[in-house]
Amino acid sequence: MGDPSLGLPLLTSLHSHVSSQEATECPRGFSARTAFFFGIYRPDPLYPASDPKMSADPMTANAPITQDVVTIPRKDTPADGRLNLVGLTREGLREALISVGTPEKQAKMRVNQIWQWIYHWGVRDFDAMTNLAKAYRATLADNFVIAVPEVVSRQISDDGTRKYLVRIAGGHEVETVYIPEDERGTLCISSQVGCTLTCSFCHTGTQKLVRNLTPAEIVGQIMVARDDLGEWPERGVGSGETGPRLLSNIVLMGMGEPLYNFEAVRDAMQIAMDGEGIALSRRRITLSTSGVVPEIARTAEEIGCMLAVSFHATTDEVRDKLVPINKRWPIAELLEALKGYPKASNSERITFEYVMLKGVNDSDEDARQLVQLIKGIPAKINLIPFNEWPGAPYKRSDWARIRAFADIIYKAGYASPIRTPRGEDIMAACGQLKSATERARKSRAEIAAEAGLT
Repeated sequence: MGDPSLGLPLLTSLHSHVSSQEATECPRGFSARTAFFFGIYRPDPLYPASDPKMSADPMTANAPITQDVVTIPRKDTPADGRLNLVGLTREGLREALISVGTPEKQAKMRVNQIWQWIYHWGVRDFDAMTNLAKAYRATLADNFVIAVPEVVSRQISDDGTRKYLVRIAGGHEVETVYIPEDERGTLCISSQVGCTLTCSFCHTGTQKLVRNLTPAEIVGQIMVARDDLGEWPERGVGSGETGPRLLSNIVLMGMGEPLYNFEAVRDAMQIAMDGEGIALSRRRITLSTSGVVPEIARTAEEIGCMLAVSFHATTDEVRDKLVPINKRWPIAELLEALKGYPKASNSERITFEYVMLKGVNDSDEDARQLVQLIKGIPAKINLIPFNEWPGAPYKRSDWARIRAFADIIYKAGYASPIRTPRGEDIMAACGQLKSATERARKSRAEIAAEAGLT
């Protein structure tokens, strides 16, 4: 399990009706001895935490709702004790500077200067911060670092998509994907190592949660992508002189459920939106959730970005299998929360993501039911052809079926774009992400077994 002070997850049930009896079962990947050591794991009487093997038919499988965890916050402190300034809020940065002797009256000015060096210019060396006194730069270097995740590998797809494997504290790895298009470039970033959820069509869902990412590890993915794209501005060169931004949009659609790591995601996105740094508009950031209902309104209030929902089914029976968190917050409850989303309007529509699975959720009746369900919500439907992965228990719907489904939605008055699969040849497409070490550690037979095919 490792040292809990390093931020590794501790098991606990998040349900309000936790049993008081002694633990006899433990979620896959964690021993009962480990849970007993921390003294906090108990089985849930309504949703047992035991994880029976999925049957060969994924639609009859009894998948767990979620890998429930509580994580101890990890501080971004290198082995030498210096604090990482990346990921700190403006107030956090101010407090850090005051703690090493910066006069309070100067702190706001110093925050602005250092913030711009880190997030506008992309500087990682305090000596390069030439508008700071040499002695002050030395003080900063003695106490702080400017550290981003290490890029372990970069793969480039035939279609130009780039997939980065980045290593973070503790030797863990996550994947980040850059998708270039004619008029924009989108970076798909991760919020967790592994995932709390167990969505049966998603490759990441077969990798158990290791831990949440810190704000530094989340915003650091943006910074390393800008490094690779050479997109930090040059001094003396106007922002419009080098053409449009290569990295213009962010989607929180990588590994993990962002709303199960809310505070870190919020802080990282506020850094990305800050006008004196990376300076992305909130409307160019989309957070995708599988439906963590209690955090939806909070997302609008504290982040204010665009919202996407991994919907994928029109009945609770089917969605319980595809997106097991539906057992906790079923479709009616999720839709009620979306109808009240403060940011929703005709100009800021909620995106309903709908993966097209052959013979599972792709009928004409499903399309008509979907239209009825979202009535009254400013929305568009993003149809996602299923991207297969080794051992996947589903097949992609035929293209004729996808187009017929889209046509029904379009004629009902909703935009229904069909997402073009990108980066399939490097396993970078939607639903295919999984850290390379985890992928390499398992044989095809093991992956197939976890997916319920054996």
